[in-house]
Amino acid sequence: MDYYRIVENRLNQSTQDDGQVLVAVSPDDSEKAFFRERFLLDDYDISSILDPDEVPRLDMDDGRLLLICKLPHSVAVSEAVELEVGVVGLTFFQDCLALVRATGDLYFTDREFRKINDVKDVMLAFLLRIVRHFVSHLKVIKLISAELEKKITVSMENKHLLQMFNLSESLVYYVDAIEANGAVLTKLRSISAQLGFQERNIEMLENIILENTQAARQAAIYSSVLSGLMDARGTIVNNNMNVLLKNLTLINLVFLPLNLIASIGGMSEWSMMTKGIHWEISYAIFFLGIVGIGFGTWLFMKKIIDRVPSSLNGNLTKSSTKKGTTK
Repeated sequence: MDYYRIVENRLNQSTQDDGQVLVAVSPDDSEKAFFRERFLLDDYDISSILDPDEVPRLDMDDGRLLLICKLPHSVAVSEAVELEVGVVGLTFFQDCLALVRATGDLYFTDREFRKINDVKDVMLAFLLRIVRHFVSHLKVIKLISAELEKKITVSMENKHLLQMFNLSESLVYYVDAIEANGAVLTKLRSISAQLGFQERNIEMLENIILENTQAARQAAIYSSVLSGLMDARGTIVNNNMNVLLKNLTLINLVFLPLNLIASIGGMSEWSMMTKGIHWEISYAIFFLGIVGIGFGTWLFMKKIIDRVPSSLNGNLTKSSTKKGTTK
């Protein structure tokens, strides 16, 4: 465990004797026993704090406060976009605060911890940092989504589409975590008088609730946009594949008659038909003829293929015009 003490409105590391704030990551059996004795935690409370799937909640019993909330894992985004949510426990008893987490890091170097007067300020600053951590992740998710959209528009495989699915799934967990944290913060506001919160503490807590509400709304919008346009992005990938197959089909159609003509010209018939002409001139004419025939075939097939969508659009326009006239 790490111990911190408030000195000149800042948190500085200290020893166990005068530590006001305790930080424990993946506590062992002896540290768990210390929390049971010092903060009146039972086995259920400790296992809840260390459970990554625990639902955020707030318990107040005999002057001891236990607050369990969600926070995002700090990860480096690579090829696999996997953003996960963890659990952290805050327990407050007799002007002493403990923060416990199963995995990850807990640090106090952010700007939220610059003006600390007491332990309550530390707790509120940490809650504010959690909200802003979620907001920073939402900004990163938006950037990743925009980058994946650019790749999907020209992609013919499902790799980027699967990354988008993972991103959408992560957003669902983010929305759930932020909204659950909001319920805990609202409950904390309702019992602030029992905790001895001063006016500045209540004002800061209300600001935290406001920022958390905005973060929840932002996450819900991102999640709705990603899930709503997922089918459209899948259609784009399929359309890119169809365009590629169409171009390959055109190439095959162009070279089919050319292969026949080249086969005839590669035999003695062409030399027999052009025996009065020098072979360099005759084969140059043959080559130009093949190029012309290929280019003409390409234009002819493109015109036929493009005529089908144009005729469909024309029929749709006529149909809508007739409906409008009938009305």
